[in-house]
Amino acid sequence: MSADVRKTETIPEWKQEEVDEIVAILDSYESVGVVDITGIPSRQLQDMRRDLHGTAQLRVSRNTLLERALDEAEADIEELAEYVSGQVGLIGTNDNPFGLFKELEASKTPAPINAGEVAPNDIVIPEGDTGVDPGPFVGELQNVGAAARIDEGSIKVTEDSTVLETGEVVSDDLANVLNELGIEPKEVGLDLRAVHADGVLFEPEELELDVEAYRADISAAASRAWNLSVNAEYPTESNASTLLQTASGDAKAVALQGAIEEPDVMPDLVSKADAQVRALASQVDDEEALPEELQGVEAQPAATESTDEQTDTEDEADAEESEEAADEGGDDEDDEDAGDALGEMF
Repeated sequence: MSADVRKTETIPEWKQEEVDEIVAILDSYESVGVVDITGIPSRQLQDMRRDLHGTAQLRVSRNTLLERALDEAEADIEELAEYVSGQVGLIGTNDNPFGLFKELEASKTPAPINAGEVAPNDIVIPEGDTGVDPGPFVGELQNVGAAARIDEGSIKVTEDSTVLETGEVVSDDLANVLNELGIEPKEVGLDLRAVHADGVLFEPEELELDVEAYRADISAAASRAWNLSVNAEYPTESNASTLLQTASGDAKAVALQGAIEEPDVMPDLVSKADAQVRALASQVDDEEALPEELQGVEAQPAATESTDEQTDTEDEADAEESEEAADEGGDDEDDEDAGDALGEMF
């Protein structure tokens, strides 16, 4: 039946009042969806309705009235009528479709499965002690495909046993066995068929997100973007401090390499010079040729906690060059010049 026919059709007053109430509900929410309520007992449905209070509102009525309400609502949501079939209800919320889907999935609870129902997933009887005394039940377990035997005065399942695969119909015998063991292989809850929000129609497969994986992807993307901005030296509010620290470190490395006598660099220059002097002094065999302060000293590393890795490498290279120069220039004249220089410094 088309929307125009439904809107012009005369219906009993009580039905129009019902439609008006549903329309009022639909117009008061930002997101409207159709949920499947098949197989949910009346009492459990009331519990679900109560649990949703404050975040969403569920309305169940005749399908023809639900369809008419979708047509008469102010929002352009009549396409949801395509999902109204079987046992369904309409749900409204101010949450986004992803939040609604997540809430409905989280609210589902385990439930027993009855004979004649289709298995929603593989049904497995787990390994372990059933707690049932020896008797005919061990034969019932074996008949439905479970590996079971009597052991130490009890019936035990010796290994995890898949007794029914997804899509197969549950038999009377299996339903009885599962009930006896307290196994509830299905979940009962509101299954979202479709939801309409901001002019867009979403189906369940579009809303099923791995939130943790999604969060990890976003975090990784943000980290890569930050690294790119730093490496490209593109200043932003989040990387400005890092760029300044990097620039400061680079400037200090240049100053150290060029021996620029700036106040911030002087402590490191003195440390570097001291290390070079000690390295040179450690190569002198005749301690009498050294000032008293350098007699018996050993070479010390020039690096300080504030010096970056680049400066550490340069200091080590300078020290090695000094050692090589001392080894090559071991005549009396060079020794005398080195002593004079040491004397002037200290």
